[in-house]
Amino acid sequence: MDQVLTQSPTKVVGPDDGKLGFLGTIGVRFMIDGSETGGGFSLVEHPMSPRALAAPLHRHMNEDEYSFVLQGRMGALLGDEVLEARPGDLVFKPRGQWHTFWNASDQPTRILEIIAPAGFEQFFERLSDMGGVTAVSPEALGTLCAEYALEMDPGSVCRPG
Repeated sequence: MDQVLTQSPTKVVGPDDGKLGFLGTIGVRFMIDGSETGGGFSLVEHPMSPRALAAPLHRHMNEDEYSFVLQGRMGALLGDEVLEARPGDLVFKPRGQWHTFWNASDQPTRILEIIAPAGFEQFFERLSDMGGVTAVSPEALGTLCAEYALEMDPGSVCRPG
């Protein structure tokens, strides 16, 4: 018996296409979600202001992340290793590894973030709809993180005060 393969329609995502959001410290542009890839991966762009920290230390239990630097310099802490990536560099952040990343320059930075398997892009969408990490209560953030098997260490970021 011949197997019938279903295909998603072709898609071109232009530089101004995709829903935009703000996660509280960095932006997000939704480019391809899991419904378009059979759950295999999702793709978002993260524009980052100069010296912006993306998130406190965190680790994903279900997803691997791949950050491709388009513009600027991305710093990252992956486990115990600190690195800096420049345009054209790809940084692999495996599931289960504590990590964070930031704009390591005084200029805007943009990265493409490939998330595999897909699904975590919904965390970004929900967090953006809630006003971002700086607007949401610690309890609501904790609940959201638990829903997506994300461990976060808010104490890893010094707050003014």
